[in-house]
Amino acid sequence: MFIIKKKKGESEDKLIARFRKKTIMEGVLQEFRDRERYKKPAEKRKEQKYRIAHSIELEKKRSY
Repeated sequence: MFIIKKKKGESEDKLIARFRKKTIMEGVLQEFRDRERYKKPAEKRKEQKYRIAHSIELEKKRSY
């Protein structure tokens, strides 16, 4: 958990933008989505396998 305090002269829009950026960087929203429903261990392994394959594919494209 984190606390965002309004800075002097900061608008509400800027405050909301800082809050959103902080939640994304901390991974709060992603963790919430992951905990929304139970995933079987097999489903977790399948996702992990996909992430690894995807990252390898991206690395191949970047190395060209």
